[in-house]
Amino acid sequence: MKMQSCKVRVLVLMLSAVFLAVSVSCMARESEQLNNPYSEDEGKQAVLYESFSERPKHFDPAVSYNANEYAFIAQIYEPPFQYHYLKRPYQLVPLTAARMPEVIHLNQKGEKLGYGANDDDIAFTDYMIEIQPGIRYQPHPALAKNAQGDYEYHRLNPAQIESAASLNDFKATGSRELTAEDYVYQIKRLAHPKIQSPIAEIMRNYIVGFDDFSKQVGDKPKAALRNLPMVGTTALSRYQYRIRIKGKYPQFIFWLAMPFFSPMPWEADVFYDQAGLADKNITLDWFPLGTGPYLMAENNPNRRMVLLKNPLFHLETYPTEGEAEDKQKGLLVDAGKKLPFIDKVVFMLEKETIPYWTKFLQGYYDASGIASDSFDQAIQFTGSGDVALTPIMLEKGIQLQTSVAISSFYMGFNMLDATVGGETEQGRKLRQAIAIAVDYEEYISIFTNGRGVAAQGVLPPGIYGFDEKAGINPYVYEWLDGKTQRKKIADARQLMTEAGYANGIDPKTKAALILYFDTTAASIDDRPRMNWYRKQFEKLGIKLVIRGTDYNRFQEKMRTGNAQIFVWGWNADYPDPENFFFLLYGANSKVQHGGENAANYHNREFDRLFEQMRNMDNSEQRYRIIQQMQEIVRHDAPWVFGYHPKNFSLFHHWYKNLKPNLMANNQLKYTRIDTADRDTKRQQWNEPVFWPLVLGGAVFVLMLIPAVIAYRRRIKETRL
Repeated sequence: MKMQSCKVRVLVLMLSAVFLAVSVSCMARESEQLNNPYSEDEGKQAVLYESFSERPKHFDPAVSYNANEYAFIAQIYEPPFQYHYLKRPYQLVPLTAARMPEVIHLNQKGEKLGYGANDDDIAFTDYMIEIQPGIRYQPHPALAKNAQGDYEYHRLNPAQIESAASLNDFKATGSRELTAEDYVYQIKRLAHPKIQSPIAEIMRNYIVGFDDFSKQVGDKPKAALRNLPMVGTTALSRYQYRIRIKGKYPQFIFWLAMPFFSPMPWEADVFYDQAGLADKNITLDWFPLGTGPYLMAENNPNRRMVLLKNPLFHLETYPTEGEAEDKQKGLLVDAGKKLPFIDKVVFMLEKETIPYWTKFLQGYYDASGIASDSFDQAIQFTGSGDVALTPIMLEKGIQLQTSVAISSFYMGFNMLDATVGGETEQGRKLRQAIAIAVDYEEYISIFTNGRGVAAQGVLPPGIYGFDEKAGINPYVYEWLDGKTQRKKIADARQLMTEAGYANGIDPKTKAALILYFDTTAASIDDRPRMNWYRKQFEKLGIKLVIRGTDYNRFQEKMRTGNAQIFVWGWNADYPDPENFFFLLYGANSKVQHGGENAANYHNREFDRLFEQMRNMDNSEQRYRIIQQMQEIVRHDAPWVFGYHPKNFSLFHHWYKNLKPNLMANNQLKYTRIDTADRDTKRQQWNEPVFWPLVLGGAVFVLMLIPAVIAYRRRIKETRL
């Protein structure tokens, strides 16, 4: 029996020793973050960790027109101008340009007009742009040359194409200097029908010869564009080019800060257009080629996207001036330092919000938005209604950045519809009644966690002409105790009576008025929102019928005028009131002209004022015209002015140089990460907890002892 007890003890000690060895091994790695989703070498670099949830489709700057794509290509491509990172209101400054453009007005004969010339005499405007010498493209196979000076990969044979699985399989790379001709070539690309640029229809109205050039090159390959002239754009020298537009259009310079007008080397089209490469996703839409601070190192939309610092990036420094309070906020600490600060940017695919949020709290993402299911954990409202971080966020040193987006979401009426449209008093009062009843303050509270500002007109905050104090919509709101207050539902019902729909009854059918809401919101998740809309109309006795459909069918309804009521939105392309008022300009009617006026609104006086205002420089006269236009639209109510979204973003305290810039997309180059601070916090927040393992092991050993004793007893009995 003593022998058995001794053996048991030996066995227990052996098991304990093994367990302790494992424990010691684990504890020896305690300094490591066992849940770190990144490779060890990345932790030693200046790496920024971001995420994406939707696969980017286009990295060709002539085609891309999507915010999730701009998050990448704005770091790779460089138009001639950019928005100053710190100054407000938004101000354009040179990027690759040597200076701001010389703007020359010409008459019909092409003769230069003097300063202050009458707008009616301006037939053309020339933008003379000079770029900086010495800027080079990132290393790329399309620019690689052999010893004889010929392009290495411009004439690939079938075997070379067959053996290539990725752009990285072309080992040789090259570079060359950026020239004015590259900007001219890109404008020609915008006109090529095969490229299908989303701004081609807009540019044909402005750039001289754009439409004729588009027709001329319709059946020609992209590479042929290089040697074909376009009247409206030409290179005057190696570093200077000219763009000629029709008439006077001051907003055109804002387009020159968008990726559409970034340079493109002709070599890129020659390389990528070789037969067979597109089948392997070796295209410009997958592997861009630019002069910006970063290059695309890895494109795996099913896992991650990686940007690396461009080793040939030209000299650009952090701004040395900004707004008065920027220095106090620490936004000028890096003034004059060379950009960019980040060596590598890793974008991880995150389709689910919960794991994404968890990784952010662990320090494995440097920034985060706030999903609805995490909002209460991150944000609290003070007694005065202000927004603040919760204690757990403050304890982690997390920073909150809020900003009202330069965008609008609105409910539109099809003004061609016999019931809700038209210029009659009946239709106008019906629309005004609905505008009062659809309580967007409630919508913001329920569906956006308070992240929005109810709209009072066409313009969002931050756009010239927006007036927060005098800008109340008097047909929907009234002043009460010094605050705007939505009018009572009784006021809306009175308007319904005046429109001939007392108690919501349609006099033609003697039953509740039926209106139709066309939407792409057709999933189960959209039902609460759709039910909310129904209840808003029920306040007036109106029966709202939801007609959900897919996006293509919805677009067709909008184009043909078969939608009655709809919801849409608009993000500013540039910070000018023209970019919002044109959404209601009669000549932009979607049904009649294929434009962006989805409501098909037409008011002669509004159109006249728009035509007068759109090409004016900002002035007191322009401001007064804008207020007149706001009043006309508020009165006619072709839209229920919905809301302007409010962006809530969270950043860890090691994320430096934070300032909202709603017009700039190339903000990554200004970002700096305190990697030492990040490493320290990651260690603290992700320290392995071993005591449950030790306790569990001890319990396991104790439970094992009776089993071993019973086993030994049975063996002994069997032998006997």
